[in-house]
Amino acid sequence: MPKLKTNRAAAKRFRANASGEYKRGHSHKRHILTKKSPKRKRQLRGSTAVVAQDHGRVRQMLPWS
Repeated sequence: MPKLKTNRAAAKRFRANASGEYKRGHSHKRHILTKKSPKRKRQLRGSTAVVAQDHGRVRQMLPWS
């Protein structure tokens, strides 16, 4: 059986935490920020959890996390 390989694109976007959930960053915070309100930009800071429906997909891409 071949080696299990980590999807490198997913490895840069998702991290597993101690409880087994995955966290991710927010999108829409890279450019064209002038038209976005300060409240919207502030709420895009930090990270959030990946929804439960996507856990299987992320786990398949990150077999060693």
